[in-house]
Amino acid sequence: MIYDIRHVTTYEYESPVSFARCTLRLEPKSGSGQELISHQVEIRPRPSERNIRRDFFGTLTESVVIEAAHRNLRIDSRSRVAVSRQPPARDAVSPAWESIRDIAFEATSLGPSSPVGYVFASPLVPVLRPVSAYAAESFPPGEGIVKGAVDLMHRIRNQFRYDPKATVISTPLNEVFDKRHGVCQDFAHVMIAGLRGLGLPAAYVSGYLRTIPPPGQPRLQGADATHAWLSLWCGTELGWVDFDPTNDLLVAGDHIVLAVARDFSDVSPVDGIIVGSPKQKLGVAVDVLLVE
Repeated sequence: MIYDIRHVTTYEYESPVSFARCTLRLEPKSGSGQELISHQVEIRPRPSERNIRRDFFGTLTESVVIEAAHRNLRIDSRSRVAVSRQPPARDAVSPAWESIRDIAFEATSLGPSSPVGYVFASPLVPVLRPVSAYAAESFPPGEGIVKGAVDLMHRIRNQFRYDPKATVISTPLNEVFDKRHGVCQDFAHVMIAGLRGLGLPAAYVSGYLRTIPPPGQPRLQGADATHAWLSLWCGTELGWVDFDPTNDLLVAGDHIVLAVARDFSDVSPVDGIIVGSPKQKLGVAVDVLLVE
């Protein structure tokens, strides 16, 4: 499948901003069943400086500097991506989770795809005993890693309530877990914390999800949004397998990967600093259109 993706981020400031430095992570990745065909980003007001690099995780990261005074900032990202991805079955035979844990800790590579880099706590995903105990219920001795992860994903989907007003990015993981509510990034963080608490390598994935309107209803522009899920290393044969706990899905052709890292703090699509206005209004609109 080929998708056209438009991701528009707008900031409206209460008073003029004299200087802004932003970091953008808006280019979809290539690899793991996905190929980037084209990508461009238009920024208004026009930056005085734009620098591009790849971070440790392989994400294209663009640093921009805006020196012209402004009260509105618009970042318009457009991409075309081809996706062909077939996940394993929910009941697929897979290695016992204990063997995956042991192999991950014995990894000799420290590169971005090495499982050992994703078994430890990260800035937004601490390893918490209650969360580890919760995850352990899905991983009895000898359980296949895919079946265990599917069970944990299913439990999160059914026992946590999706509530976009319940949390912000700074809400601690223990609060999300205790109250059992949040949004996609919270559910991904909870599942990652549980898996890492068992010694299993789990990475955070940010991206997009194609949404399909109810029968007879038109598709709304901007109705799609950025999404989050996780990737679990399931051994050398299966490799990294993606799980979406918000929707209780193994990730297939409707998900488009933007970035993969330890947690949201590594992959925020837009962040930065400004000099000027103490108050701002943020708007984000995403369209994911199936081309063919």
